[in-house]
Amino acid sequence: MVDAGSQGEYGEVFTRRWVVDLMLDLIGYTPGADLGAKVIVEPSCGCGAFLLPIVERLAESCSSFGRPLSEQGNAIAGFDLLEHNAEIARKAVVAKLLDLGETLESAEHLAERWVTTSDFLLSEEPVRPADFVVGNPPYVRLEDVPREVSDAYRSMWPTMRGRADIYIGFFEKGLSLLGPEGRLAYICADRWMRNQYGAHLRKLVSSCYAVDTVMVMHDVDAFEEEVSAYPAITILRNGVQGSVRVVDANASFDQHEASLVLDWPCDSQQPMSASRGFEAGELTRWFEGPDLWPAGSPKTLELLADLESRFVPLEDSRTGTRVGIGVATGCDEVYIRAKAEGVEPDRLLPLLTAGDIATGHPEWSGKYLINPWDEDGLVDLRDYPGLAGHFEQNSKLLRSRHVARRQPKAWYRTIDRVAPELIDRPKLLLPDIKALSHPVLDPGGFYPHHNLYYVVSDSWDLEVLGGLLLSDIANLFVGAYCVKMRGGTYRFQAQYLRKIRVPDPNAVSTELQEHLRNAFKERDRRAATEAAAEAYGVTSDFDQVGGRSRGGIQLSRS
Repeated sequence: MVDAGSQGEYGEVFTRRWVVDLMLDLIGYTPGADLGAKVIVEPSCGCGAFLLPIVERLAESCSSFGRPLSEQGNAIAGFDLLEHNAEIARKAVVAKLLDLGETLESAEHLAERWVTTSDFLLSEEPVRPADFVVGNPPYVRLEDVPREVSDAYRSMWPTMRGRADIYIGFFEKGLSLLGPEGRLAYICADRWMRNQYGAHLRKLVSSCYAVDTVMVMHDVDAFEEEVSAYPAITILRNGVQGSVRVVDANASFDQHEASLVLDWPCDSQQPMSASRGFEAGELTRWFEGPDLWPAGSPKTLELLADLESRFVPLEDSRTGTRVGIGVATGCDEVYIRAKAEGVEPDRLLPLLTAGDIATGHPEWSGKYLINPWDEDGLVDLRDYPGLAGHFEQNSKLLRSRHVARRQPKAWYRTIDRVAPELIDRPKLLLPDIKALSHPVLDPGGFYPHHNLYYVVSDSWDLEVLGGLLLSDIANLFVGAYCVKMRGGTYRFQAQYLRKIRVPDPNAVSTELQEHLRNAFKERDRRAATEAAAEAYGVTSDFDQVGGRSRGGIQLSRS
């Protein structure tokens, strides 16, 4: 076993019993099945949150099917990295088996067989093809794991790329253990569905396995302690992709609501179900390849699939529309100044930040970007004595940056190269973190800070496009794909803005363009949404759910 760090740094979050029961029911690990003929793997058993309900169900099944429980040493394979946790789990299993009528000798034998102290990702313990893999993988970032351990993880499980959480490896190994039609059910953060480091896992799942169920539970009280984990229950299968059941649960979702969910999937012909605590539906297809997977209500996902089939992405070479981000300097206190005495005027670019566009119009705060770049690259400081003096005065701070240590001769560069042509170009600016889309037109004259994203286009009237981006349909796209911040705030980053689909600018009538333009100028989100709905060929329904859903207003095809 390779230790992953000191005790207390293992991302241990324990799952509530009713959530465990829900997961076991959803994958079919129920006493009515002959569980003694099956193998279930619990990859991070902790103190037994999943293990004890598994034992109870196995015992009841064995009783029904006439199998001696004492002979089921191969039916469960539980792992935990910490001997302390594994020993607690074993003792809990022994106590449970004694309550169920097993002898002490049999109980201790089974507990030793069922619970292994081992790093699941590196373990060589033999596990015959599993029928079920279920659990709550640990919440640990790879950079928090000792280098030799993280290197071993990456070597064994190649989907663990970038700054991945180690649960990515738990998915990959768990899937590798499944026999034909075997099912994996994890409750863990769903960020891997919507960020860069999950791309290889998404590709693996969509190419070799099937998605059966996705239950988003961001606001559900699913764990024994409060955590900011953005959890979802994801059920994957070693088989051919079919329809997918999607459940969007809210803060009201509880044990009673879970029973309602279980009543619905029993009949695939049953229509979409909804209650106080969740919406549920069935999609006929799932998303393919490494691209981002959206989240939201079943209606939202159905609408997204429709819009994506009919419209092109916002960023499109055919219209010359491009999404970018403002400049990251690596040291704003040196590069961004309201006053820069002595610095040559042509080295000063008026800079807009998120705070400068809060009202919906550019209101410049008077700050400048001190620009070390021209069209040919970094300027020669000998040609700019004022600029050179400013940088030399702050050289210790500038040279300490990673980008300067990596390129010592370019020690005064900003992290991002400045594109001089951008300053005079009209562009839509959108703040990174916002509850709702907030496009603002810069007609030219300003450079965006790195907390702003921008959209430029050769074809779109930017006020018309601004009306589309102001609408709740734009929020629908971003909300479905982005990683949410605390409180449900969205990230309007380039990768999510590029997921927005738009009509052909030439296909939008003159009258509709005027409606979108006026809505944008007046910052009228409702009018923008109504006009956008017409442009997309859908109808907006403001009476459903107070006019809004998690990803925007409720929408249906016209």
